[in-house]
Amino acid sequence: MKIIKYLSLVLAVVLTASCEKNVIEFDATPISDMAEFQLHYMVPVTATAPFNITRVEVNGQLFANVKAPLNTYNVIPNSVGKFYAVNPGNVNLKMYMTAKLEPKGDSLVYDQSVTLAKGKQNVFVHAFDQVPVTFDNGFPYVARQTVTTDSTAWVKFYNFLYETAGVPTTNKIQYQYLDSRTGANVNIGAPVAFGETTGWIPVTVVKSVEVSAGSRIITFKMQEVNASGSVIGPLKIMNTSGAFIDYTATATLFIGRRYHHTMAGFRAVKAPNSSVRIFTAL
Repeated sequence: MKIIKYLSLVLAVVLTASCEKNVIEFDATPISDMAEFQLHYMVPVTATAPFNITRVEVNGQLFANVKAPLNTYNVIPNSVGKFYAVNPGNVNLKMYMTAKLEPKGDSLVYDQSVTLAKGKQNVFVHAFDQVPVTFDNGFPYVARQTVTTDSTAWVKFYNFLYETAGVPTTNKIQYQYLDSRTGANVNIGAPVAFGETTGWIPVTVVKSVEVSAGSRIITFKMQEVNASGSVIGPLKIMNTSGAFIDYTATATLFIGRRYHHTMAGFRAVKAPNSSVRIFTAL
């Protein structure tokens, strides 16, 4: 019994010493006071690999490379709810493209600086010779709302539509969706000019299947609005055949989700013609 007693005492001492020496610490950097951002690449270029951004540097640090590029009409970090973090203040952005070989390696196509504030924001590069446009992300988001068979998704529409090379659209765009219950076009926020956004606007999603997580394919349209606020009519864009057609498109919305919808490209050019690019925020 004495042996068991002594062994128990030794074991207790060893365990106590182990706990004291092996303290686990998590070496993390707090980001509560940092500027968090997502970088959107909306320059009107042909949506092919040669125009992908193969290197992104932020304040001289590498944020993307050829193994994880910033593709045309896309965003980095390309993951739902993920942001980069930097110190608030003046931030330099450099973007490189292999399509501009001189004679080898990546060539610099974008070098601009922007002021970023504490908190989450979305940074849009829409021209290689222009400073980016920055928007508050609107975080924290309000809680989701659900009612029996229909509920809410949120859409944030951005207008980065060019008429032709170097010529932004001068009219505002009224973004709309087709209400599946009434067949009426419902405005998504107010009309927005080039470089503006609607902010987060609720969109009613009537479930395709009642007993489900909840989603539906929604039809989206646009109206052109002049400077005085008068509706000109449906926004007409040139298709790949050179004909002007009324803009319309579809996308699946899930209940409780949030989506960035960005109109980008050329309205009056066959290629690259314009369309809405979608990125899921939540």
